[in-house]
Amino acid sequence: MSRLLVFYIVSGLAFMLLPGTFLGVWNLIHISSRHAADSISAPWIQAHGHAQFFGWIGSFILGIGFYSIPSVRTKFAISRGWLCAVMWVTGVALRWVTNVYLWQWRVMLPISAVLELSAFLIFFRAVSQHEANADEEGKKKLDPWVWIVVVGTLGFLSSLVMNLGASIYLSVRGADPAFPFEFDQRFLVMCAWGFLVPFVWGFSTKWLPTFLGLKTTNIELLTVAVAVNTLGVLTAQFGYFRLATVLLLHGVLFAALALRMFEPARQPAKTKGVHPSFPYFVRSAYAWLIVAAALGIWAAQTQQAAGIWGASRHALTVGFIAVMVFSIGQRVLPAFSGMKLLFSPRMMFSALSLLSIGCILRVSSEILSYQEISTLAWKVLPVSAVLELTGVTLFALNLILTFMRRPAHLQKEQASTTWPAAKLAHKESQRGI
Repeated sequence: MSRLLVFYIVSGLAFMLLPGTFLGVWNLIHISSRHAADSISAPWIQAHGHAQFFGWIGSFILGIGFYSIPSVRTKFAISRGWLCAVMWVTGVALRWVTNVYLWQWRVMLPISAVLELSAFLIFFRAVSQHEANADEEGKKKLDPWVWIVVVGTLGFLSSLVMNLGASIYLSVRGADPAFPFEFDQRFLVMCAWGFLVPFVWGFSTKWLPTFLGLKTTNIELLTVAVAVNTLGVLTAQFGYFRLATVLLLHGVLFAALALRMFEPARQPAKTKGVHPSFPYFVRSAYAWLIVAAALGIWAAQTQQAAGIWGASRHALTVGFIAVMVFSIGQRVLPAFSGMKLLFSPRMMFSALSLLSIGCILRVSSEILSYQEISTLAWKVLPVSAVLELTGVTLFALNLILTFMRRPAHLQKEQASTTWPAAKLAHKESQRGI
C-alpha cells in the first residue's frame, strides 16, 4: 500500500510541476509580455487547469483514499488500486497532450474522459466497501467528517461526468478541445467548490483538532456550512452566479467558525517532524479561502471581470488548496509512505513561504493588470509565477527525498530519537483516517 501511495503522490507531483505549474508559468509570461489576458489559447489554459485539479490534487486524493481503507489491503484489492492508478494517470496525461498539441483531439478527448471516469469508478467501488465505526450502543454509523468527504466525492464524480459529457459534445460539434466560456465557468465552480473544498473541510474536521490543538469542531454548524456551499454550487450550475457567490461566502464563514480556525488553541500544536510555522500556514489557507469567496462576489457584480475571476480562482486553488496540501501533506505523507520522517522542515517552510508570497503578488497584480488599473502590475505577474514555481519545486523535492529515505526505525544512528517521533506521527495520522 505504501508503494501504491507513493506512485499516486509522485504522479501527482509530476503533473503539478510540468503540465500544471510550468505550463501555467509559461502562459503567464506570454500574457504579461503582451498585456492581454486572452493572448493564450483557451485549450492551453484549460490543459493547465485540468493538470492541477485532476492530475495533482486528484492523484493525491485517490492515493490517500486507497491507503486509508482497511478493506482494500488484499492482493486483489491492491491490484485494483494499481489498475485505477494506470488508467487515471493515462487519462489525465492524454487530456493534457490533446489540449496542447491538438493531436487527434476529436477521438482522444473523449477517450481521456472515459479513462478518468472509469478509474474513479474503480476507486468509488473500493471506498464504498468501507465499514462504519460502531458507536457506544453497538450501532454502526459514519463519522461526521466522512459524510463531508462523501459530499466532496459526489462533487468529484459530478466533475468527471460533466467533463465526459462536454468532451463528447466537443468531439462531435466543437471547433477545438476547449470548453465554451459559460460551461467552463460552471465546470470550474463544480471542480473547486463542489469537489475540492468539501474534501479539505472533511479532512480538516478529522486532522486539525489534533494537529493544531483546536477546540472541538461544531459539527452542526459545519453541516450547515456544507449544505450552504452545496446550494451555492448548484445555484451556479443554473447560471445564477450573483446568488451563488453570496452563498459560497456564507458557507466559508460558517466552516471557519465551525472548525474554530481563528480561535485560540486549547493545547499546543503537534509540530514534531515539521516546521513550527505549520499551524500559521494552515490558518492562512482558510484566510485565503475567505478572500477567494469575497472576490467571487465582486467578480459576479462586475461586467468585465476577467482579472477578478482569475484572482478569486487563484486565491482558492493556490492560497487555500495548495497551502493546505503543502502543510498537511508534508505532515502525514512521510508516515504513510513507510514510517519515514520529512526530509527537511526548513525546506517545507521555504516552499510555503515562497508559495504564499507568490500568491499575494499574483492575486493583487492580476486584478490591477487585467482590470487595467495599473500597467506596472503586468511586470509583477511573471515574478509571482516564478516564486510559486520555486515553492512548488521545493515541495516536490522535499517529498521525493523523503520517500527515498530509509524508515526511521532502520536509521540506527537516530534510533533513540527518530523512531518514537515517526511512530507518534503515524498514529496521529491514522487517527485522521
